[in-house]
Amino acid sequence: MSLNACFEQGPIRPPSEAKSLLIRPTRNCPWNKCAFCHTYTGTRFELRSVEEIKKDIDAVRDLADRIGEISWKLGQGGKVNDPVVSQIFGNETLFSDTLRHVAAWLYFGGQTVFLQDADTLVMKTDNLLEVLRYLKEKFPGIRRVTSYCRSRTARHKSVEDLKRIRDAGLDRIHVGLESGCDDVLKFIRKGVTAADHVEGGQRLVAAGISLCEYVMPGLGGQRWSHEHAIETARVLNAINPDHIRLRTLSVRRGTALYEMMRQGEFQPIGDEEILKEISLFIGNLDGIGSRIVSDHILNLLEELEGKLPDEKEKLLGIIERYFAMTEEDRLVFRLGRRRGLYRSLDDLSDSNAYLQLKQAVERYQREEPGKLDRDLDRIRQNFI
Repeated sequence: MSLNACFEQGPIRPPSEAKSLLIRPTRNCPWNKCAFCHTYTGTRFELRSVEEIKKDIDAVRDLADRIGEISWKLGQGGKVNDPVVSQIFGNETLFSDTLRHVAAWLYFGGQTVFLQDADTLVMKTDNLLEVLRYLKEKFPGIRRVTSYCRSRTARHKSVEDLKRIRDAGLDRIHVGLESGCDDVLKFIRKGVTAADHVEGGQRLVAAGISLCEYVMPGLGGQRWSHEHAIETARVLNAINPDHIRLRTLSVRRGTALYEMMRQGEFQPIGDEEILKEISLFIGNLDGIGSRIVSDHILNLLEELEGKLPDEKEKLLGIIERYFAMTEEDRLVFRLGRRRGLYRSLDDLSDSNAYLQLKQAVERYQREEPGKLDRDLDRIRQNFI
């Protein structure tokens, strides 16, 4: 058992997997051409060997056992609780990043795992099954294993193989759908079509795997905003995923989309145009039981969360409530949201914060009308 045991981790995971153990069966992205994405720029995709992945799982097991020893020495009986994590996180020079990651995972229950990087299902099915079984063997308490997957990869897996993967323990897949509009998908170089999205999603659903589809409001820009909303809703109506998560577009420097924007080939839309697009999108979701989630700082209205079809009108009502406010109050809310002060429209009732933000809005309007609106859009574009 080694205090210095380590294992490899990739750069990202979904926000919903913040409490999950990160295991990396593949490195980087097998496509890596999406115009909006910077995550894997300059990298090469690699399939790691089963033996290499197993060594990482062994390292996690060693670290978990070491953390258990620390707990016993602190008189905590093997529990990973506040005194244990305080000891571990309070000694950065003594404990490695990977040990702290495992400690945090155990502190939050040690029951969920996220497999990195961008497309774990690209592995041969039998290899993935071996990894999943080994993971469950080493950690019998795991209750959920999730991963990213591309729609085209899922499309090329049989439903029978996907069921085998589910039965081995991989029970949720996150797919970056982004858009269901073929014009948008082609423009952003997604490498899939709307038909790929539908077939891949339907296969995952048929296999009984919980499916989370990510939609990127604003991705159609001025040219395709309407089509982006309508066609994305059409594709999701055909899939009926468990979750639909909103991830508002941020055009990052260094991406192909940023260069397209500089050259005038892509004209982004602002916060309020994006909200109208989201309203159109939700309005066209029909016949499905998905849960809409808006759990990201880029989204203006984080409170847009509800289960279809019962809460559809509630979701649309939140957007209507925003547009029913005065222009000044909408600017106050946008400024508060981008400064991290607001998470819902009800936060406007905080009179102290409201007064400070209102004064800031008034200063902007006196100095240069329209500048605040432009600055808020610029903040969003550079948020992440």
